[in-house]
Amino acid sequence: MKKIIWAVLLLCVSLPSLAQKEYGIKFSNLMNEELSLESAIRLGLENNSQFLMAKQDIIIAEQKLREAKFRYLPQFSLQGTATFYEADYPMVLPENVANRVLPAKGTPILDKDDRFFGVGITATQYIYSGGRIHGTLKTARANLKQVRSNYEIVKNRIVRDIKISFAKLLYAQQNEQLTLNVWQQAQAWSKNYSGDVWTKMQISALLAQLQSQYALAINERNNARMDMLAGLNKELNSTFTISGEFAPVQVDGDLPHFQLWALEFRPELKSAIYELELDNIAIDLALAKRYPDIILNASYEKVGSSDLEDVNKQISLSVQLPLSYTISEQIAQQRAEQRKNNLRRATIEDKIQVEVATSFENNLFWQTEARTRETTYRTLDKMLAQDTKNVPHSGLAPLQALQAYLQTAQLYLQAVRENHIAKARLEWSIGQDL
Repeated sequence: MKKIIWAVLLLCVSLPSLAQKEYGIKFSNLMNEELSLESAIRLGLENNSQFLMAKQDIIIAEQKLREAKFRYLPQFSLQGTATFYEADYPMVLPENVANRVLPAKGTPILDKDDRFFGVGITATQYIYSGGRIHGTLKTARANLKQVRSNYEIVKNRIVRDIKISFAKLLYAQQNEQLTLNVWQQAQAWSKNYSGDVWTKMQISALLAQLQSQYALAINERNNARMDMLAGLNKELNSTFTISGEFAPVQVDGDLPHFQLWALEFRPELKSAIYELELDNIAIDLALAKRYPDIILNASYEKVGSSDLEDVNKQISLSVQLPLSYTISEQIAQQRAEQRKNNLRRATIEDKIQVEVATSFENNLFWQTEARTRETTYRTLDKMLAQDTKNVPHSGLAPLQALQAYLQTAQLYLQAVRENHIAKARLEWSIGQDL
């Protein structure tokens, strides 16, 4: 019995991660072909500059992390100098040419008074740094986590927008076909109508209204297509079609579970938490300035004026204690930043909870409303398909019924569109695909 309970718990924990889809950016160009929703998302990610820049930010953060790890290793430098000089008094070369002391004319240690050569190697190793090197490494790791969260933020927003644009374009295509069919059927029915001039005037007005609705449907489809092109980041003259099931979708789950998932999966909250981690590290780094650096330095060089027979060797242990007037101010500043970001994290958490609750209620309404409108639409659709041949040749009832059928069908399509949009927003609010 205990094994069964543990298996059920493991399944409940793994379901959210299994539900999440990974949309890679390596994807072939599917323009001029039918795009499914998943294909449109992949293509949109592949062409989105903000998403690609976020991916480059990850690469930069990874390189900075590798760079921070190298600070634990000794730093080596190789130097070679050839100096031709004239000095009546001993002089020191600049640091960028080895910081060497050159003797004056007549110094017996050199064969030539106007030339000096040297080659050498120097190694520097930090023995103790008050935690500054380790703090730099921790900062690089926390920064990488935050950059990855920002990447997920950009990705989730793009996926949400493409899902919404896809649903709107599917609706516009369905609505355009629906209004065209109704308008053509109304035209066919009205050809054999007979009656007085008043009835014919009303028939003409109804036909004009249906024609206008068809024109509006075409315009709405064109606008939805432009929005989809913008989401895909393609040229405005690109040709494409989309295909997908346009029917009510059902989301199973309750609000408490969705709110818990949002706290776990929303990258905005993770980013705020990593920001607090960076603040803690910054405080530690500011405190570390109170402690000295202990540095071990060693060098080996061969010098001379005509050959390199002379050898210099040295090993030094240096203790450097920084004396700064601003350490206490820096610590106070970082603690204030920490408190500010802690308030920001709490604000983001409250905002996420509101977004989840709002999108959940909206999705619940539209998935119920879509099913209700579907029942009415299916009933009228069956009645319309039963017998369209026995249409009376006079009166307005057939055309009025046809217009009522169109309005009912459009209300159903609008409900399906809002149902898909509400689901997309719910998925974005919890940070997971359902």
